[in-house]
Amino acid sequence: MKKIYFLLVAFICLIDTSFAQNNDPNAKKVLDAVSSKMKTFKGITALFSIKSITNRGKNNGNKTGSISIKGQKYLLKQGKTEIISDGTKIYNYDGNKTITISTVEESNQTLSPQNLLSNFYDKDFTYKLVSSKGNFNEIELIPIDKKKNFQKVNVFIDKRKSMITKAKILDKSNNVIEFALTNLNTNAALSDNTFIYNRAKYPKDAEVLD
Repeated sequence: MKKIYFLLVAFICLIDTSFAQNNDPNAKKVLDAVSSKMKTFKGITALFSIKSITNRGKNNGNKTGSISIKGQKYLLKQGKTEIISDGTKIYNYDGNKTITISTVEESNQTLSPQNLLSNFYDKDFTYKLVSSKGNFNEIELIPIDKKKNFQKVNVFIDKRKSMITKAKILDKSNNVIEFALTNLNTNAALSDNTFIYNRAKYPKDAEVLD
């Protein structure tokens, strides 16, 4: 679940403008437009849905939740589960009895927001525009480092909004995770306190792992 959440935040946080020069120039044009638009937002809140499909085509269920993003900080909630990042550390509460604490650097094998906000696209991905039909531009991103825990990510950019609102992630086992965002607020006034980990919020008997 932790990996899923990182992937979710990843596609809305695509704001870096330093893309590799050997990639598809048509895709670069679209991504640059997204990048410019995202940098005008002071805070983002949205609802999300996650659909998991097995490598045999079976629907493994749907989940919904909410996200808040401010710069490199974010808060994700799905049921009782929460993940908070203050930009340096990540606090993952499993909704039951465990809180896992990790550093941002430890998330490098996933598509974390910090990865995408620190020039990862100019060295870690190849990308191309695979479709511009209808209301969306679809761009395929493939990690150069084959040790990543996903094979590729297809992001869908709403042409009218110039924003990524859907994504499909293909993992190493050929399972597919589909994301969609709704109720987007790109002018959210988010306090920095929103992204501060407060141990007192969680059950006293929850185990803390770091």
